[in-house]
Amino acid sequence: MANKLNINQWAAEDRPREKMILKGASALSDAELLAILIGSGNQEESAVSLMQRVLQSCDNDLGALGKWELQDFKKFKGLGEAKSISIMAALELGKRRNENEVTERTCISSSADIFKIFHPLLRDLPTEEFWILLLNQGNRLIDKVCISKGGIDQTTADVRVILREALLHRATQIILAHNHPSGNRRPSQEDKRLTQTVKKCAETMNIRLTDHVIITDGGFFSFNDEGLI
Repeated sequence: MANKLNINQWAAEDRPREKMILKGASALSDAELLAILIGSGNQEESAVSLMQRVLQSCDNDLGALGKWELQDFKKFKGLGEAKSISIMAALELGKRRNENEVTERTCISSSADIFKIFHPLLRDLPTEEFWILLLNQGNRLIDKVCISKGGIDQTTADVRVILREALLHRATQIILAHNHPSGNRRPSQEDKRLTQTVKKCAETMNIRLTDHVIITDGGFFSFNDEGLI
């Protein structure tokens, strides 16, 4: 069997770091970008080859890779704790960049706008989280607040906490949002009950509940779109 070429023996334009310098980051494949993070592979394969194999194991889906935990990476020879954490940190930064693209005072005009805010935040979570969006009279985003974090199947939301946040931020409209890690977009009976309870309580304070959106990795369910609010 021929000896594996050391990465330093590759043509300059084929080495990930040199290729980025020569052609820019956009010219690199996902595997090449990840290879730069880990620096080296193992005795049998280069960093690029290793990361190609890692990506193949999750159907070349960076979103799926973002759900991996430390032990998932460490199954691959050459990916110890330090390298695995570097990849996890980079994927988390990518997620936060997506979140930061939604700036304060963004106008919320549809359920798709709500999905755009929460999908990067909630899509990879193994447990449920319950959030609210706080809006002013002009449908402009004031803030988003996490109300509670729960288990795999459900989380609980205190109506008093929701309304307190609305009053503190002087919001005139609120939107509820939570994720279903199971991937099932349909609301549970508890989801429906909570929605109606929040709506009725908010109305007594002249605050309008405009939607409740359930987020999954592949899509969403909007109470408003379905005529349930």
